[in-house]
Amino acid sequence: MKVLIIDDENKARTLLEYLMRKECREITTILQAPDLEKGVEIIRREQPKIVFLDIEMPKYSGLEILDFFENEVVDFQIIFTTAYNQYAIEAFKLSAVDYLLKPIDGSELKIATEKAIQNIKQEGDNYKLDDLKKAFQQLSINKLALDIPKGILFVSHDDIILFEADGMYTKVFLRNNKTELICKPIKHFAEQLEKTAFFYKPHRSYLINLKHIKVLSKKDGYHLIMENNKTIPIAKDKREEFIKIIQDVFNS
Repeated sequence: MKVLIIDDENKARTLLEYLMRKECREITTILQAPDLEKGVEIIRREQPKIVFLDIEMPKYSGLEILDFFENEVVDFQIIFTTAYNQYAIEAFKLSAVDYLLKPIDGSELKIATEKAIQNIKQEGDNYKLDDLKKAFQQLSINKLALDIPKGILFVSHDDIILFEADGMYTKVFLRNNKTELICKPIKHFAEQLEKTAFFYKPHRSYLINLKHIKVLSKKDGYHLIMENNKTIPIAKDKREEFIKIIQDVFNS
């Protein structure tokens, strides 16, 4: 059986191929692509039965693969290779899409591959495109697209600590001490995340992820210390509302 690995990290592709050759005897040909565009070219040319697809890649996210097959038959199984946490991958459980969490375990790879092979045998090659798109849309709810100079950065909500207004720009503080400057006002992100329970705007210049609060201090006025040690003021007219939200979110 022919398969394709699409991942922008060479080490990740090499490791996955090694594990496949060790654990999956049904796989006879393993192809590789460093990005989604080249992967789509290989899919059309070589017609692999299974595509192992990384989600977070430069320029195009793995979630955008179906956009390249808008009016075509999707005749391959998809297995995502992802660093998503359990909450973010719940969407996969209700779809025909499977996933492997990085770092990939050989036994889990074997199980996912066998499941894909059974799907091919039982259901034939054709996916229901609408069902797949619905699953991807559900998954995308847990990601945010950030326009950066080199392309689009897809960031898990859990990896965002806070947003800080900087004129008509916004600084996005991420885990691992990363910061991105986005050429959109903070209002843009506040509207996007309005219905996301864990994001809150305690001050006109800040939008925070409640999951990353480290300390709530009442000294010299209410303010928060986030996990990255950044101090965030709480506006006077927001204090009562904030306390209630904290109680509702963390004591429910």
